[in-house]
Amino acid sequence: MEPEFGIVQTTVAAPEDARRLADGLLEKRLAACVQTLSIHSAYRWKGAVQREPEQLLLIKTRAALYPAVEAFLRANHPYETPEIVWLPIAAGSSDYLRWLVSETS
Repeated sequence: MEPEFGIVQTTVAAPEDARRLADGLLEKRLAACVQTLSIHSAYRWKGAVQREPEQLLLIKTRAALYPAVEAFLRANHPYETPEIVWLPIAAGSSDYLRWLVSETS
């Protein structure tokens, strides 16, 4: 059985981009919650190692909404090749998961 809930993870460079994406996802009820954390990333890009501060977005949503979340991120993300990763939630408190359902469409 596939998990009904999950977290979509993405990163952006600027706090204002994180805020814009979070607001759009919440406004469209594609996410019940979006947490933003300041991180430092090291990654390979176009043959070179990059080190940059970034904003990590943890987008709490339902599996049924993942295609719409991915489409929203692809259409609104500032990166050429954005990280868009689905992390299934194997278990969680029933109260929290009911809230997640009530806040998404």
